[in-house]
Amino acid sequence: MRANRREFFMASTAAAAALAMPLPLARRAFAQDAMPADGGQAAAAYRYKSGDIVVTAATEGVNLRKLEDGFVTNASLEEVKAALGEAFLSPDMLAIPFTPVVIQSGDDLILLDTGFADNGPPTAGMLRANLASVGIAPEDITKVLISHFHGDHIQGIRNKAGELVYPNAEILVPEPEWAFWMDDAKMAAAPEGARGGFEAVRRVFGPNAADIVRFGWDEEVLPGIQSVDAHGHTPGHTAFIVGSGDERVMMLADTTNHPALFVRNPDWAAVFDMDADAARQTRHRLLDMAAAERVQVAGYHFPFPATGHIVKDGERYRFHPAMWMPLLDAG
Repeated sequence: MRANRREFFMASTAAAAALAMPLPLARRAFAQDAMPADGGQAAAAYRYKSGDIVVTAATEGVNLRKLEDGFVTNASLEEVKAALGEAFLSPDMLAIPFTPVVIQSGDDLILLDTGFADNGPPTAGMLRANLASVGIAPEDITKVLISHFHGDHIQGIRNKAGELVYPNAEILVPEPEWAFWMDDAKMAAAPEGARGGFEAVRRVFGPNAADIVRFGWDEEVLPGIQSVDAHGHTPGHTAFIVGSGDERVMMLADTTNHPALFVRNPDWAAVFDMDADAARQTRHRLLDMAAAERVQVAGYHFPFPATGHIVKDGERYRFHPAMWMPLLDAG
């Protein structure tokens, strides 16, 4: 009993000390005990519904990119900094978020894009921990659905050791994207600096290429999930309409990068857009659709929880974040 009495005494002493403090200091003492020790954020996952389908957004983290001339290929650095300043963002260091989502449709748990796992920057790799906070383990994922083959969307399929992160999941990819990146002739013809992307695709998909399911555009890929041609960012870049009945969410993937730049300035081209003209046309088409139909959107690089609505503003657009709701069926 000595140990228990000692622990009780120490806890009582700590509580008494806190109560003896002025109230703001006492609150701060207890709050500091509850904060993550490494200074990181608490778990970040957010759920919302689209008809009968439940969507769970879980942050994978961010990439901190020093803003330099050329990030927007057809606007000056001064114009880009001004756009960030208008949105109350740093004009020097751009934080680009990554937000995969899990779509619960019937008995399936479908992960849409995967982030990096342990293959990315130190400010990323948080997806599995954030999904665990809402009770979703990697083994629970039944499908992995990919929008396109850039590394921040596919590297999380395998860890650095080459093991599948979601061992029970069937993997589904856009046929036009597969045709481009798995073409050996295109890889051989690519500039030296671009071959790494082809090699990364082969590292991820090569070991189980025969098991990969490929789908086209304008198909019901899975129940409640329709594929949409969104090419330009990459040759097979795909958006998705998710939902049932009158409630739908348009998963924009990388139709725009950060909304403060590319929703507000839809004619700007990000350095990541492989066909800038096609990406621009796709951006206008999908943002026009979202605005006209008042459909909710989700963007992979939008600020967490990365969902809201698009409003047409002349030749530009505005992004309005969705209201955060404490209950899944609130409102």
